[in-house]
Amino acid sequence: MTSSLTPTLDKPGIVRRFFALPPVWLVLGAAAIAIFYGVITGIGSEMSIPFQVGAALIGTAGSIGLYLLTMRVLARRRTPELRWADGREFLLGGALGAFFIIASVLIVAALGGYTVQWHPVDVFTTVMLAVAVHIGTAVIEELVFRGLALQVFEKYVGPWIAIAITALLFGGAHMLNPGASLWSGFAITVEAGVLIGAAFVWRRNLWFAIGLHFVWNTVESLFGIPVSGHRSPGLFETTVHGDAWLTGGDFGIEASVISVGLSLVLSALMILAARRRVAAR
Repeated sequence: MTSSLTPTLDKPGIVRRFFALPPVWLVLGAAAIAIFYGVITGIGSEMSIPFQVGAALIGTAGSIGLYLLTMRVLARRRTPELRWADGREFLLGGALGAFFIIASVLIVAALGGYTVQWHPVDVFTTVMLAVAVHIGTAVIEELVFRGLALQVFEKYVGPWIAIAITALLFGGAHMLNPGASLWSGFAITVEAGVLIGAAFVWRRNLWFAIGLHFVWNTVESLFGIPVSGHRSPGLFETTVHGDAWLTGGDFGIEASVISVGLSLVLSALMILAARRRVAAR
């Protein structure tokens, strides 16, 4: 028996299936996270430093909530990639990020590209602002590029092409940064795009990727080096000498061939580890 209510009852099913499509929840989730974080931190930027820190932390927490909402309500899936456990993944990722940036700075300095001197102004404020800003940046970018985009593309083309696609998107997004060039875009595509993409596929944990990204940016900032073209107060004063190919120029050490070379080595190691993990499933 057919009821006049049948078309109405069919509509929720169609709507639910539409919003459950990976490209749809990718776009909606990424837009919600980016807009929310941008609005909150934009308001905070007009206030004093304590409010800037607070806005960054509120924006970060709210963005995680929006990610969870997107995955559970629209994508209709659990989020094991955000499993915190004892924080070990975050600490392991942070250790890798610290190694990457400190090793890069030391090599460039040894080759005569940097002179690094301890030059703090207000240690507590400088550290707190750097931590708040960079944890926000790391969380937002990893939720969007690895949590949403990489996992969507992975459904259609597998993990390796998904890493390549999201790396290109990540590099392209940074082409609007101060001091950006075709070279810096390529460099950030390789370093952050491929490196962190491989890190996520290997560990299947966003906190590992977030820890890597966060500590990398924070340590770089505290060295007094521009982070992807954005300069902020640091605990050290790093004076640049020589050619931009070595130092990264105005974009920062991420545009140095030293950082690119080191990231290729680390990426290769993590891709090998990730391949073994994927093959073992």
